[in-house]
Amino acid sequence: MQRKKLLPVREGALGLRQSDAVFHHVQQLPELVEALLKESDGCIGAVGVSSRPRDQAGSYMPCFTVGTGVARSLAAALKIPLFYFSHQAGHIAAALYSAGCMEWVERPFLAFHVSGGTTEAVRVTPDPEGILRADIAATSLDLKAGQAIDRVGGLLGLPFPSGRAMEALALASKAEFRPRASMKGGNCSLSGVQNQCEKLLREGAPKEDVALYCLLSVHAALDAMAAALTEKHPGLPILFAGGVSGCSILRERLSRKYQAKFAEPDFSSDNAAGVALLASLRLNHIMGNE
Repeated sequence: MQRKKLLPVREGALGLRQSDAVFHHVQQLPELVEALLKESDGCIGAVGVSSRPRDQAGSYMPCFTVGTGVARSLAAALKIPLFYFSHQAGHIAAALYSAGCMEWVERPFLAFHVSGGTTEAVRVTPDPEGILRADIAATSLDLKAGQAIDRVGGLLGLPFPSGRAMEALALASKAEFRPRASMKGGNCSLSGVQNQCEKLLREGAPKEDVALYCLLSVHAALDAMAAALTEKHPGLPILFAGGVSGCSILRERLSRKYQAKFAEPDFSSDNAAGVALLASLRLNHIMGNE
């Protein structure tokens, strides 16, 4: 069982300020928790929570304090264990589950977290406390993939977030583009994507072609990052997680070239399901050692 509800974003905006995100978390979490408790029949063994964006020291965003507070209260009231994980680990676990490769938690692998707020590749290793640990191996040096897509989506008059509408437009295009990735070592730069798309629009290119160019530019960056990482870490399998990775254009090309595993679309942007799974694994580990 699960419950989810997107945070509201005002029309024309390209995201939420942290203060707004905190407010909407405070408003919406109680409703979701109430619904889950009604369906649980008291069968809750532990609480898992995203307490930070990443596993790296100093990783922090204010909105995570809301979920952490609710999780602490819930675990105390139910007298059950509480386990803390990173938001990124939750995305990775949700992708592993939906891709049918949960056995990877026992081995090193590479994972891409591609979303509105993150475009990173991490080297994932087993961890006795958190089940898995993700250490950054490559990243975007400026814009994140989701930011680039949403900014171009704004130019095209698409709703926020723009990923699904952008993909639908791009699939209608018959154009052929081969954009080159802007790289510095294994890290990518996506800041030029918007400029190139603006140029195409000024030249009269159809919206479908602009959308395709945008998504192929993101693919070029991810492809270049993956190529650099597979050379540095030969033999490690690759997983893609995060909302942007749900795009079929990216999925088809990258899975074919790298035999990469992808989260199913319903789980590509899911973090909570992954955190719940990690909490279950952590609880089973503790119970097995007692």
